[in-house]
Amino acid sequence: MSLRLFHYACRVVLITLVCMVVSLCAQEKPDSPAPKTQTEAQEKPKADPRDKEANDEVPKRIFWIIPNFMTTNDQPENQGPLTTKQKYNIAWHQFWDESAHFGNLIQAGISQAADGLPHYGQGWGAFGKRYLAQEGDQFTGSMLIYGVIPNLIHQDPRYFRRGRGSALSRIAYAASRVLIARTDSGNPTFNVSQVFGQLGQASISMLYYPKQDRELRGVLSGWAINQGYNIGWNQLKEFTPDLNAFLKRHSKKKHKKNQVQDSRSPLSMPN
Repeated sequence: MSLRLFHYACRVVLITLVCMVVSLCAQEKPDSPAPKTQTEAQEKPKADPRDKEANDEVPKRIFWIIPNFMTTNDQPENQGPLTTKQKYNIAWHQFWDESAHFGNLIQAGISQAADGLPHYGQGWGAFGKRYLAQEGDQFTGSMLIYGVIPNLIHQDPRYFRRGRGSALSRIAYAASRVLIARTDSGNPTFNVSQVFGQLGQASISMLYYPKQDRELRGVLSGWAINQGYNIGWNQLKEFTPDLNAFLKRHSKKKHKKNQVQDSRSPLSMPN
């Protein structure tokens, strides 16, 4: 394994370990419920405790930056097939979101500093070419993975977040979604959209990368690295809602505690 691939593998492992810690921290014991009357128990069906995390709000951006428009909770109300318009809407938002362009600027800067695709050269002109290449990769990848291929083969391009079960089972589930997707009818299938969509994107990039840097080996190694990245991103899609819910609960508890302390303060007592 080359040093570059080793570094990418280490990043994926690190993301997975972080997600395990987040999940374990988020699975705190619920507050003791108030006793319910028999009438209340009859009017409201008993909720499945597994659905507490499974219904956590899915952010549209991970860490307020990374686009996350293709993720949804694996609940019955979200399992209907998407229309052609909805699939292309996801593809367009994945490409056009402002954070994606900002990320392309960062990647172009890193490529410039590391002299990636060296035949672009150096200087502002070379940086502009690298940035436009990143934009091209972003556009073709988004359209192939979330729009064109899913419509051609009737595949659902979304990531269905499990949100229930042990941390290890969810980590394994998220990693497996790199290879497993769903058809529009809800049946499991090979993830053609993701696997071959990224391969198609890497192949199209050969049209605008410098001629000297257009190598099949580079296409295949880039595609393999992206599959490793996908494992890491799927962990973030799966566990980020847990982290957000955990922070919100603790923020509310802290706010309530401060209110109680303020009400007991001598300054708040009437004269």
